[in-house]
Amino acid sequence: MQDELLRYIQNEYGIIVTFRNDTIYLKGSNEKVKRAKVFLLEVLKSYPKQFTIPRYDEQMKDTENRDSVITPKRTVRARSEGQIEYLKAIDEFDIVISIGPAGTGKTYLGVAKAVSYLMEKKVERIILTRPAVEAGESLGFLPGALEEKVDPYLRPLFDALNDFLPYERIRKYLDMKVIEVAPLAYMRGRTLNDSFIILDEGQNTTTMQMKMFLTRMGWRSKVVVTGDITQIDLPPNVISGLVEIQHLLSHIKGIKFVYLDEKDVVRHRLVQEIIKAYENKNTV
Repeated sequence: MQDELLRYIQNEYGIIVTFRNDTIYLKGSNEKVKRAKVFLLEVLKSYPKQFTIPRYDEQMKDTENRDSVITPKRTVRARSEGQIEYLKAIDEFDIVISIGPAGTGKTYLGVAKAVSYLMEKKVERIILTRPAVEAGESLGFLPGALEEKVDPYLRPLFDALNDFLPYERIRKYLDMKVIEVAPLAYMRGRTLNDSFIILDEGQNTTTMQMKMFLTRMGWRSKVVVTGDITQIDLPPNVISGLVEIQHLLSHIKGIKFVYLDEKDVVRHRLVQEIIKAYENKNTV
């Protein structure tokens, strides 16, 4: 009954509802949270006394914390100044370009934010994409159906989704096209309104691919591009779209570049040391 109640409130009021340590937390716009709390307090009159809701100002202090992202399965907290800046930028800018080495949380935090925005009904769908460099972006010569073809390239995006949403809900959202995970080539010719759009591995886009992706953005949408410019897999003499836009778009208002480095790596300590060693090698 408890899970059904919280799920009902989440769907009915368009907010995120979590339950920790006998306390129910609500996250969303001020008005939606207030309405949901009035309803919840009425319902809880017939529930055991151990269920509590923090005072509104205390709750908002917790749930509006911009250093964290609340999703149905877990709360994700920024662990470095760079990650805090990244989360803040997503809220404040329509296009955010996050550049940094592996393990800095670029994709993970981006997907967490996308799920949070979807749960709060700030967007109507999530679009996750990557350039399939190894398959020449055509994928036509690979055996199997589309899902089998793209799985190796898109699996990291599915892994991130699984951390934030129950599997059954992911399956449902995929079937309903509320969540789309597809190679970059399948973005051509579309205008994506009311969407949270993430381009992962952006360093492996060409100039034209990056232009095509960024111009898919429609009204009321958020765009996040992530990439590591030290890990470019494009053919020699092909300019990376991610490298190019640092100079081309840096002056445009509404676009924010966030640079992460080894201080923002949240993987195993040895991974942080390995990344630093390779960066030192490249500067010699």
